[in-house]
Amino acid sequence: MSYRDRYSSQEVSNYWQYVWDAEDVFECPDDAADPTYVLGMFPYTSGTLHMGHVRNYAITDAYARYRWMAGDDVFQPMGWDAFGLPAENAAYERGTDPESWTRTCIEQMRDELETMGFGYDWSREITTCDPEYYRWNQWLFREFYDAGLVEFAGATVNWCPDCETVLADAQVEHPDPVDEPAREGGDTPGPHGTERGPAAHAAGGVCWRCETPVERRELDQWFFTITDYADELDAALDDLDGWPDSVRDIQRNWIGRQEGARVTFEVAGGDDSTGTASGSTADAPAEVDVFTTRLDTVYGATYLAVSPGHTLAEAAAETDDAVAEYVERATDAGSDGAGAGSDGADDADDGADYDGVETGLRAVHPVTGEELPVYVASYVLDDVGTGAVMGVPAHNERDHAFARAHDLPVEQVVEPVDGSNTDLPGSAYTDDGMLTDSGEYDGLASSAARERILAESAVESATEYRLRDWLISRQRYWGTPIPVVHCDDCGHVLVPEEDLPVELPPYVRTAGNPLEESEEWKATTCPDCGGPAERETDTMDTFVDSSWYFLRYLSPDLDTAPFDSEMADEWMPVDVYVGGEEHAILHLLYIRFFTRALADLGLLDVREPVERLINQGTVLYDGEKMSASKGNAIAPHEYGAETTRLFLLSAAHPSQDFEWTVKDVGDVYDFQQRLYRMVTELDGLETRTERRTHDAYLDREIDRTITAVAAEYDRFRFHRVVSEIQGFARLLRRYRSYAPPHEETYRRGLRALTQFVAPLAPYLGEELWNLLDTDGLVVESTWPEPARPVADYQLERALVETTLDDVRDITEVVDIDDPDSIDIVVAEAWKYRAYEHVRTADPGDAVVASGLDIDAVAEHDERAAEYLGDLAGRAGALEPTLDAERELAVLEEAAWLFEDEFGATVTVRRAAPDDALAAKAEPSKPAIHID
Repeated sequence: MSYRDRYSSQEVSNYWQYVWDAEDVFECPDDAADPTYVLGMFPYTSGTLHMGHVRNYAITDAYARYRWMAGDDVFQPMGWDAFGLPAENAAYERGTDPESWTRTCIEQMRDELETMGFGYDWSREITTCDPEYYRWNQWLFREFYDAGLVEFAGATVNWCPDCETVLADAQVEHPDPVDEPAREGGDTPGPHGTERGPAAHAAGGVCWRCETPVERRELDQWFFTITDYADELDAALDDLDGWPDSVRDIQRNWIGRQEGARVTFEVAGGDDSTGTASGSTADAPAEVDVFTTRLDTVYGATYLAVSPGHTLAEAAAETDDAVAEYVERATDAGSDGAGAGSDGADDADDGADYDGVETGLRAVHPVTGEELPVYVASYVLDDVGTGAVMGVPAHNERDHAFARAHDLPVEQVVEPVDGSNTDLPGSAYTDDGMLTDSGEYDGLASSAARERILAESAVESATEYRLRDWLISRQRYWGTPIPVVHCDDCGHVLVPEEDLPVELPPYVRTAGNPLEESEEWKATTCPDCGGPAERETDTMDTFVDSSWYFLRYLSPDLDTAPFDSEMADEWMPVDVYVGGEEHAILHLLYIRFFTRALADLGLLDVREPVERLINQGTVLYDGEKMSASKGNAIAPHEYGAETTRLFLLSAAHPSQDFEWTVKDVGDVYDFQQRLYRMVTELDGLETRTERRTHDAYLDREIDRTITAVAAEYDRFRFHRVVSEIQGFARLLRRYRSYAPPHEETYRRGLRALTQFVAPLAPYLGEELWNLLDTDGLVVESTWPEPARPVADYQLERALVETTLDDVRDITEVVDIDDPDSIDIVVAEAWKYRAYEHVRTADPGDAVVASGLDIDAVAEHDERAAEYLGDLAGRAGALEPTLDAERELAVLEEAAWLFEDEFGATVTVRRAAPDDALAAKAEPSKPAIHID
């Protein structure tokens, strides 16, 4: 193969990058009217791109390039999720500082992205570790604080002793997780995130990054109160039609909305309070609220239990040494992962410790008036429900385990509706059923009983959420400093806006938090009183960076606000956002929270950040996800930029996992070479100017393929785009070989072929466009228009393919190796009227009689009645067809395909009434005679 006959993206990439940059092809002007906003989740600056990055960005780039050609203004920016613990660890290991390491990684990854040919608007590049960016993290913190969305509170958190920082609930891995929501991880976006919630309370968990056993610690921490938006975040999921159902289900489960009831128990010996019990164990009764989703089991409550951190436990500990000892021990040990009994948490028996201590207090059952013992129990969690449960051992697995451990009664109050036996008292019966031993509610179904008890008793309906507030504190250096100072006299005080950004000090290499060691940086003055104060040494969770970065892209150089609100109102929401499903939480939940908070601050009109979400699957090698740690990673540039991206797009639907195989990659390379040769061989090719019948078929197939490819691009089915291109390229080669091609028609086909492939393989597209002597750049060309409407292109293609298959079947069955002639006879025109009449009739219609009312059908008398009756017998199976004239025209134009394949003379005609083949010919099923 000569040099001219071989295509290499490596040899042409620099030139086309230069041309694109010189002409600012990918820059989106500020005055663009509602551009199509296409975004891939920005990468964490890990040092190199991996196949997951390239697949993500190949998807967004292919769609963006297609929309450019379709006439849209397109906005496709890129930036860097640059803060985070991995960079700090990498710098520590290499004896450098996080910023130097991060900047080096960015330069390398930018070069790799450019080599891959991705069309980004680099004029809007952002880097989250730039003070110009994280200044606005701090500004937003102040705004959230003023809006009541920030809390400073003590919390029990996951702590990795090796990384020496707080871990997210989703960053604690478990050998055998039970009902665990999808875990956030990977390189895109940011590496951190913590929520205060039930999944955090997991003994036996290990750090997702270093696999060190996770500890529990009590720390004063900063929180964003995402729970203020729990109801809206949950309800609005129903309107996210452009999001995968799986992501919506994961978020719905994580938010964990539960409808139930709040039951209030009076406890002798505590102070009266609303929702909790507090103070000393004096004689005045305290009120303890319990949330339950199983109000139908209220008669089965045999004890009340509160968490070790509950105010009633604290009050009891003041006068009871046994309670005090237990609370101290339980607090030191940390929670053990159990959900809170019948308060609606998960009921799986997960190996929790069911220890506890009796307080000697008594709770009055609000429905029966009975006195119940009160326990402090570690299986009840502080931050799930109300931190208290009514123990119903007969109908909740955790309550049952606790009751067995403490010899408490198990009283059945719900039985199976069918009267079948249960395993009580040996194990809990947790299903709904029919009430028994429940007073006036005996015999009611569980659902009906819940409604009546709620209406007739001193209980209130209530809604609880699994979602907990977002803990944003990190005890690390490489993140946004939290803009707070701590003053002995004034408490914690916000850094004034005019003093932002609070920049990071020079890096100090230490095993702990370098900010704690930066004494000069820590020492400051109080903005309120002017006295000595210390800076907050925690930095923000890097998910803060990635929760609004898509807005900063709009106006990255703006120095008066985090983003231009007017532009955001016009350009938002993001039209297409691409990333892995593993980001369902936390990132995709946080961006929804942030957008709502910003809207409520008056900075945005929209409340949802993303219109359409695409989850890309995983690239596998030998059945496993590609990973440098597993030694099975393939560098994206190893097979060439264009071969890699074209293979990634052609191998499977974007959401599916697929296997990387050398053979398939080789096939993609060969495919590029075939396309390249088809254009380079045009010079010197014998052509003609007069039109023939088969030219009309190619013209029509160009129209059909334009329509089909556009539909597949719009549906993100790039693998089918490639299939369409391959099929169209085969047809063009066959057309060229059949006879000297019509020059104008053939060139039109090659131009369309080039435009089809250009969004997938942009360097190849530009090369082919240039070789065809076409003006301008293919990326700036207009997507081809069909010469004639082809709404029925699938029917036209199916007609030709099924007719070809029928001819093949006949020649095989009759054993005709070399037919002389093929006679294709389409049905009489009236049959199409009769067929459509029956196909579109309502079930039960008298289609024979009404069909004979159609003049064009009625004139065929008995034949028409017989045919209508036959159609009526299979009415439910009738598929849409072309009309009579279109079917004839399509087959006449396609006759050359039959001649080319079978070497026979081909005749296409309409059946006549006295034709021997007329009775056999039907719409979409012509009669065929072969000599």
